[in-house]
Amino acid sequence: MTDIRDEVIPAQQRQPDTGVEYATGTSRLVADRCEPTTDISAAEQFLRAFHDAHPEAGSLSERLAEVRQEFANTGTYRHTSEELAYGARIALRDSGWCTSGVAWRQLKVRDLRGLCNASAIASECFEHLRLATNAGQIQPLITVFAPDSPDHPGPCIWNEQVVRYAGYALSGGGVLGDARYSGFTAEAQRLGWKPPTQRGRFDHLPLVVETAHEGPKPVTIPRDVVQEVPLEHPEFSWFVELGLRWHTVPLISNMQLLIGGIRYPAAPFNTWFVGTEIGTRGLADESAYGVTRHVAERLGIDTSTERTLWRDRAIVEINRAVLFSFDSARVTITDHHSEALHRLAWLGSAPRTGASRPMFTVTKEATQRARQGAPSGFPSPEPSWPRYDVPARMNRRCLGTGLPED
Repeated sequence: MTDIRDEVIPAQQRQPDTGVEYATGTSRLVADRCEPTTDISAAEQFLRAFHDAHPEAGSLSERLAEVRQEFANTGTYRHTSEELAYGARIALRDSGWCTSGVAWRQLKVRDLRGLCNASAIASECFEHLRLATNAGQIQPLITVFAPDSPDHPGPCIWNEQVVRYAGYALSGGGVLGDARYSGFTAEAQRLGWKPPTQRGRFDHLPLVVETAHEGPKPVTIPRDVVQEVPLEHPEFSWFVELGLRWHTVPLISNMQLLIGGIRYPAAPFNTWFVGTEIGTRGLADESAYGVTRHVAERLGIDTSTERTLWRDRAIVEINRAVLFSFDSARVTITDHHSEALHRLAWLGSAPRTGASRPMFTVTKEATQRARQGAPSGFPSPEPSWPRYDVPARMNRRCLGTGLPED
């Protein structure tokens, strides 16, 4: 059994934020999550599972009594660092984002529940990015910030991933950059973000962190924390002329982590990319960069009729370029065929029963916020989409087709 105590970065190593005053009733977060936040029955089920997996953790009955008393006094309870790490690892293991080859038992979990201010949270997201990049040998990590509590909601991150590219709506129609995030880009500017004077196709969006006492705050991502790979093709020298590139760490940031009845609304985590997430979903898709037709024309394929399968042929070459470029740069990445085999093996493993098990979830509101900025109100704190551990969602990630649009 792996000793998880050596793999947790405890909260005590970080200074908690102080001097925080929480608004009453005005924050979107308050409106979003104003109901009781802790499910005591889920807490008890989780603690039993934790102690089954870690018999060295001490007396289960004493821990249950302690949690019940804490819940009676405060309406919630606090996970130990070991419980937090175990729950986060199980949630990632059972999610559609646990890429093949990830040793989930050894996953490092950064316990930063003491941070409350947007600037500190953003800084630690950037530090997560630095650590995860690891000179291209991508290091899977999870960083956990403050949970929701009966007194106030925890912080949340608007961005779908910490690194995303801006999409600028053009006056004559069309979008410069990633069209998926044109609404988010406009909302970030409304919040005070200043894009580069010379706008480009791959400008980094700011990280938008929302807290109950500060509201949403855009924070510019330091250039030196984002590793990017320029894309080239193993056969076609002209491909580099397209000026395409992509960042190396998929740091998911808008999913909430549920562990033992407690909701952590900000718990960014990463593994590494499946090539089709970049090639098919990011670059080829018409709703994103839409480079498929241009690539097909450079390949000399007739794009006037679908009978030539020009889209399919171009997408294959785009994905070849992604894998070749990441491999040449010695950056960790996997291909969708290898990932499909991993998915089949995962589905054939022992069933993971129990609706109260730890999980990462995403709400429709969070997804809308990641694309368009803040929706008008957050009526439901519970996941209104199926979880990422549903097979169909894992298959979408493997094929690079992403999530369905509203």
